[in-house]
Amino acid sequence: MTALQTLRKRIEPQLRHVFHLYWRFARGMTLGVRGVVVDADGRVFLVRHSYVSGWHLPGGGVEVGESFLEALRRELMEEGRIELAGEPALHGLFFNSHVSRRDHVAVYVVRQFRQDRLPEPNREIVECGFYAATALPTETTKGTRLRIAEVLDGVTPVSTWR
Repeated sequence: MTALQTLRKRIEPQLRHVFHLYWRFARGMTLGVRGVVVDADGRVFLVRHSYVSGWHLPGGGVEVGESFLEALRRELMEEGRIELAGEPALHGLFFNSHVSRRDHVAVYVVRQFRQDRLPEPNREIVECGFYAATALPTETTKGTRLRIAEVLDGVTPVSTWR
């Protein structure tokens, strides 16, 4: 583990608390969106951020005045150079209590998309790619693993992100 990764791991809980304290005053409730992007080989697209540990489904916050689908389109392009080529299917709405008592996430399944290339690593996304559900990176978060199992294996969804 590099010194930067060690530092990030140590300060991540405090940063998350500061961000959510800000959002508590700026917004009554926070909304997020994530995409389970599945390619023709049944692999799932995951991202690893610079500011939070683990591998995650691509996505992020829904801005004021933005729809869930607009946020999904924006986040997929920003994080994976993925352009929707069809309508994504809503998988579910989840209460993300491990982040905040006010955070909710809409999860969509994306099977029709275009990606001209993988994005270059940047300040936000340090690594990304498609992975078989049986060969996910070891640091894939529990919530991410649950959503993938629900979509690909038909596991009954739970209402919390976990």
